[in-house]
Amino acid sequence: MNRRAEREARGRRGETLAAWYLRFKGWRIVARRVKTPRGEVDLIARRGRTLAFVEVKWRSSADLLDTAVDPYRLRRVAAAAEVLAARHARPGDTLRIDVLLLAPGRFPRHMANALIS
Repeated sequence: MNRRAEREARGRRGETLAAWYLRFKGWRIVARRVKTPRGEVDLIARRGRTLAFVEVKWRSSADLLDTAVDPYRLRRVAAAAEVLAARHARPGDTLRIDVLLLAPGRFPRHMANALIS
């Protein structure tokens, strides 16, 4: 398997772990790996009246998590969320962009409302 395929497989495993973590926290996974012309959202999750568009990042070490997400990536997720909100949001929902950071041997770090503009 080439490096790109390995990273892709690792990313999918990370997204699966993230989905299980969110379910454990009371979220329902509405969609996974949703692509739009403006970007991709790894997970869309709902808990009550909150709809979260979640960017998942898996790194081989916890030290690398601090630089896993940058403003550019968050803007792309936000642009994709803007497109997807019409399909998934209900009137009165609170919409937000979350980030879930994962590394081996570490508890997931869930950053709610990661995009503050």
